[in-house]
Formats: sequence, structure tokens, C-alpha cells
Amino acid sequence: MADLSSLLQLSQQMQGRLTEIQTQLAQQTLTVSAGGGMVQATVDGRGHIRGIKIDPQAVSQGDIEMLEDLVLAAVAEAQKRAAELYQAEVRKLASGLPFPFQLPTL
Repeated sequence: MADLSSLLQLSQQMQGRLTEIQTQLAQQTLTVSAGGGMVQATVDGRGHIRGIKIDPQAVSQGDIEMLEDLVLAAVAEAQKRAAELYQAEVRKLASGLPFPFQLPTL
């Protein structure tokens, strides 16, 4: 029964630490650019979009399809990097576990 109690306590500690990680990541931002800096996407550490900046030259060129592609590329890359950051933090957390343990993904 002591093992079950220890496992429950470990689980509660892990959940608390995971909540801390998510809170910390929500306060961090990542900015990625596309098109040589014509478009910038900023996301928080959880991948939520916090801002988009578009160079006025990108708009003046009149190629809306290109602009859409640049926005999509910047957002996708920023979210990918946020997911990588989250996974790295979760791996650090999981590395201290005494057995294989699956933690949730972003």
C-alpha cells in the first residue's frame, strides 16, 4: 500500500509541476519571421498566437496569395517551435521519473 501511496503522491507532484510549466510557457513568447522578415508571427510558449506584423511593402506589392502564404508559414513555424519548447520541458520533467511514464502533449 505504501507503493500506491508513493505513486499517488508522485502523480500529484508531477501534475503540479506540469501546471507550473504550462503557466511559465504562457508567459514566454517566440517570434518567427517569413519572407525575409516581411511577416512576423509571435506566439506564447503554448503556441497561441499573440501577434502578427506585416511589413507595409508586403501589402504594397499587391500579391495577396503570397502574403497569405507568408503569414501561414510564419505562424506554422512559430507554433512548431513552441511545441518543441513544451516537449523539451516535459522531457526534463519526465526524466526524473523512476519508470516509463507518458505525459500529455501540447
